[in-house]
Amino acid sequence: MKKDLHPKDYRLVVFKDMSNDYSFLSRSTVKTKETIVWEDGNEYPVVKLEISHMSHPFYTGKMKLVDSAGRVDKFKNRYKKHYEVRTK
Repeated sequence: MKKDLHPKDYRLVVFKDMSNDYSFLSRSTVKTKETIVWEDGNEYPVVKLEISHMSHPFYTGKMKLVDSAGRVDKFKNRYKKHYEVRTK
């Protein structure tokens, strides 16, 4: 097995499900600029998730529509000027 294959900079990170405000603390190497104060009073980096096991239809048994088409429309509206220039 290769030496030094796995990262060594694991730290505690809060993962927050934005669809239902569920959060959990875990160890990760993910890089993030945002922080949050956790229940223990300490400040940790936070990663915002669109879906987690608390909101995924497989685990909850409830069907929930994830608005992926809306994100595409927002992107197109934001860059409409650039898009129109290229298509002319």
